[in-house]
Amino acid sequence: MENFLSLINDVWNRGFFGIDLGSIISSLLVILIALLCRGFIISVILNSLSRLADRTDSKVDDEILDALRRPVGLIPITIAIYICTLILPLTGLIGDIATNIVKSFVIFTIFSALAGSIKPIFEALATSSWLTASMQMWLERALKFVVWVIGLAIILDIFGIQIGPLVAGLGLFSVAVALGAQDFFKNLIAGILIIGEHRFQPGDRIEVSGQLHGIVETIGFRSTVIRTFDSAPMTIPNKDLSDVKVINHGEMNNRRINWRINLIYSTSVKQLESIRNQIKQYIIDDESFLCDGDFDPVVRVVELGASSIDILIVAYAPKMGFAPFNKLKETLIFKIMAIVKENGSEFAYPSTSLYVESMPKN
Repeated sequence: MENFLSLINDVWNRGFFGIDLGSIISSLLVILIALLCRGFIISVILNSLSRLADRTDSKVDDEILDALRRPVGLIPITIAIYICTLILPLTGLIGDIATNIVKSFVIFTIFSALAGSIKPIFEALATSSWLTASMQMWLERALKFVVWVIGLAIILDIFGIQIGPLVAGLGLFSVAVALGAQDFFKNLIAGILIIGEHRFQPGDRIEVSGQLHGIVETIGFRSTVIRTFDSAPMTIPNKDLSDVKVINHGEMNNRRINWRINLIYSTSVKQLESIRNQIKQYIIDDESFLCDGDFDPVVRVVELGASSIDILIVAYAPKMGFAPFNKLKETLIFKIMAIVKENGSEFAYPSTSLYVESMPKN
């Protein structure tokens, strides 16, 4: 029996690679407790705070909680790894590596929190007039990239990897890459110009005559995604959008109707005056149109055409969607047709009159 107990004691003390089983089991228990604490913090504490944040009108607190979810979850794991380095008899090179791993986890947790806090900061600044949606997206991505590059550099420095020679080597490599990635940098610069000049923003309806017409979804580093009206996404390189004339319907201040209606030549002056006055009065009385200051409607007899008397109609409506605007135009068309008919006139169409001076006797 004593020999058996001695055997157990020998196995227990020898353990695995010279580490006794007691230290190994203790370390596993510490990691298990850390995982349980992480689950408790995320599922109970943070979820409770999230429910409280949902009751507020602001979205900033929701973004802050989402940003803290990963870093807070890493804290128990980092503490557990540090405790394991104290429990396990790690010495020499292995001990140094374990210490560096703990330091790396600490740096990763800190920079994860910094990277996650960028979005809430920009959400808080979203009300600023200078910060557009596309500019916000670009700045978020750029700052996150810078934060993670700095964090990675610190972690590499912890493990004794010199950053200077590595950057110098990458410099030569980047020259070779730049020569083969000229289109990428052209698109990148074009995207910066599009955002800096406020040509259009996500959500704007833009049009390139004869080429595309749709809603801007995202403005990326290389390309812009436009959702056409058949719901298909169209990806266009930024440089192609910076070199063409783009009509931004999303920036319009109002809608304009600019028509010419053609009436037959048999229409009298009295009829023309009545038609003109009734159309203008209808536009003025309709609250759907703008009639103040520079938006005063224009309804005038403007030309004696080849086969018609032309009336110019210019009217302005507030900024509205495509469907409501077409409904407004349809209503106006029906009213114009009714007014023309009530006044005993008709719409003209291209025609040619032939006069015969004489006919053969037979």
